Amino acid sequence: MYNTLNMTVNGQPVCVAVEEGEALLDTLRDRLGLTSVKRGCEVGECGACTVLIDGRAVDSCLYLSLWAEGRSVLTVEGLRTDTGELTPLQQAFVDEAAVQCGFCTPGIIMSAVELLESGRTYTRDELRKLISGHLCRCTGYENILNALERVVGKR
Repeated sequence: MYNTLNMTVNGQPVCVAVEEGEALLDTLRDRLGLTSVKRGCEVGECGACTVLIDGRAVDSCLYLSLWAEGRSVLTVEGLRTDTGELTPLQQAFVDEAAVQCGFCTPGIIMSAVELLESGRTYTRDELRKLISGHLCRCTGYENILNALERVVGKR
């Protein structure tokens, strides 16, 4: 059975038909074509599917689409500027060589956006703990932490 879902995605109103038990991950990727939202473990362990819902980082594989009714969803695609430039956070990932295969990067960036919007600064140890829900097989996390520290850590 399909239900109509109305939400805001990356600043744009969206009305889409979804199945009752459909995960937001599936709606974003398969119905809306937002491929920055990665299908990883599908049990909330890897963080690859992280998006912001009303400003809070959420594993979209565990979040039912119908729960997003009336909410605002932000993915990496929604971070684009009008001129196509990278945000300072995204640029820090490039400058610090924090991207290798890139599979985990969108999820980590979305969690970092939540941290940035808190207005706080974080120590390296705090950042390490805050990204512990993201699995990266390539980087060893040091360059990711360097990028995060550059933008949301002690400046």
